[in-house]
Amino acid sequence: MPGISGPRVWWAEPSPAAGAAVMATGIVSVGLHMTGDETVSRVVLAMACVAWAALAAEFVLRLVGDRQRWVTEAESPGGLTSVAATTVLGTRISAVGAQTAAEALLALAALLWPVLLVLVVRRWRRRMPGAVFLCCVATEGLAVLAATLATAERAAWLAHTALVLFWLGLVLYVLALTHFDPRQVLEGAGDHWIAGGALAISALAGANLLIAGDAGMYLWNADDRGVLRNVTVTLLVLDLVCYVVLLAAEAARPRPGYHVLRWATVFPMGMTAVATLSVDTALGVPWLTLPGRVLLWAAVAVWLAVAAGALLAARTGEGGG
Repeated sequence: MPGISGPRVWWAEPSPAAGAAVMATGIVSVGLHMTGDETVSRVVLAMACVAWAALAAEFVLRLVGDRQRWVTEAESPGGLTSVAATTVLGTRISAVGAQTAAEALLALAALLWPVLLVLVVRRWRRRMPGAVFLCCVATEGLAVLAATLATAERAAWLAHTALVLFWLGLVLYVLALTHFDPRQVLEGAGDHWIAGGALAISALAGANLLIAGDAGMYLWNADDRGVLRNVTVTLLVLDLVCYVVLLAAEAARPRPGYHVLRWATVFPMGMTAVATLSVDTALGVPWLTLPGRVLLWAAVAVWLAVAAGALLAARTGEGGG
């Protein structure tokens, strides 16, 4: 890919990796917004918007002009990054008050989700890479955005829909786990981190549902809230344990150098930070604020490293894609 520059670096080849770049950039923007770093957050948001627009244009062009390639990419596990990226971007856009735009992104993601989910799941096999967990990530991404809009718009039906998607996402996680190759923890090129990222976005969905329930809409009773609270906390704990295991595996088996799948490492790291901060907000656990901030800046540092690697790879024509 010699000569590629600008946003094209993120979405040239292959398309699923471009979706992971949008997901990573979008969630970093969400985290920076949550910690009050609004100016930087909006700059990163602008980058995510440009990259998403380029990705969407390529998605349409391939669908119209290169149908076979579109089908091939859509059937790969990474095909669901388009749904996940759209929901992450919509969640951040909702935070700036652009609810109509966020609703449009939710509608678009909801239209793509069942089609791509069926295409991907029917191609599942044994011993798959970490991208297999994107079925959960995309589903929980819809739950996160729907719950966010339910709070902003005081729409109970969106909250109930988000709750259904939340539980469905957990079922899909278990199914994906049965197809995941554990050797990827030591051998994966970056997307093995999605195993933890799926837990993180599930915890975030649970936290957002709890926040929606506190918005005065009387969505569920105390028993249901108790179950949701316990599941959300459990998911966050599992995510943090997974994070530590994955870090230890990286230390035990270093994988230096840039690879496009490292965008799929940034996203889970950023999502873990956002989930930690959101559980703090939803359940009033202030001691989670410091760990959440530390995790966020770790994600920012890795985002910068991966972005630098992408630029260098674009100049040299290498990228591990």
